[in-house]
Amino acid sequence: MEHTSTALDIGALNEKIEKESAFVDILTMEMNKVIVGQKHMIERLLIGLLGQGHILLEGVPGLAKTLAINTLSKAVQGSFSRVQFTPDLLPADVVGTLIYNMKESDFSIKKGPIFANFVLADEINRAPAKVQSALLEAMQEKQVTIGDTTFKLDRPFLVMATQNPIEQEGTYPLPEAQVDRFMLKTVIKYPKLEDEQLIIRQNLKGGFEQVNSVVTLEQILRAQTAAREVYMDEKIEKYILDIIFATRNPENYRLPELKDLISVGASPRGSINLAIAAKCYAFIKRRGYVVPEDVRAVVHDILRHRIGITYEAEAENITSEDIINKIVNVIEVP
Repeated sequence: MEHTSTALDIGALNEKIEKESAFVDILTMEMNKVIVGQKHMIERLLIGLLGQGHILLEGVPGLAKTLAINTLSKAVQGSFSRVQFTPDLLPADVVGTLIYNMKESDFSIKKGPIFANFVLADEINRAPAKVQSALLEAMQEKQVTIGDTTFKLDRPFLVMATQNPIEQEGTYPLPEAQVDRFMLKTVIKYPKLEDEQLIIRQNLKGGFEQVNSVVTLEQILRAQTAAREVYMDEKIEKYILDIIFATRNPENYRLPELKDLISVGASPRGSINLAIAAKCYAFIKRRGYVVPEDVRAVVHDILRHRIGITYEAEAENITSEDIINKIVNVIEVP
């Protein structure tokens, strides 16, 4: 009897998810009016938004990173703010500060750009550690304290930080422990030739199409709850744990050659985020249950910044990507 009730539950859940995720296609279509090609980036933005996480985007300048989050905030009826990180930025420039009001001889609070649904932290590695930690604390706690007052941040709340991989001059690389706060680290590649041809045409035409807000914040909040309800079988949980544990003790998973290449494995935050991201990916694909392909689709974005590599790996030009590929190819798929 239990078996049939589970089957019924999955059926009902599938219907519910299909209904709740209907907006994904509309939202993607709206963003595609302006963003050409970058399907991977748009999907990752949605995973971050649905999974209540934050995204670190790495790519050379000019790949529409800023444009993407700006477009997303227009398509969702959300507020958007952008902080261009520079070496002289102060924490108060991000979170806000107390201002002395001469007339009333009292302090009033001026809120910073962090008080928005979509916050773009442009070139996060250009700001000093104090500013980075102020931003990361707000991301983690979802609240900000100015003076004696603590403010809850707006929901949904998505921080998209960008960093440029080519310039290291005058930058403050994010410490490993802080990079871990980002749910996803997505690397953006150059567009395909035919996409770039379209990009040229669009720009020569002078201006983009108007992006309309097609999704409400309430729909996003409902979808965040629904995405967590996506069914994940115990076999999939075990699969996720095997992948994570293989980053810590590769020799137990027939991968002894990785032992000297990994300096630190993924933390429990890695397993939690891999599970959440797999559920969100299934949600975007309008399914009420997680399949192994969902895990494999998001595993690079979740783990690439959570695996520390040794000097030996660097000397052999082996990246965390290569390590993830090896692990995913060896771990048995349920």
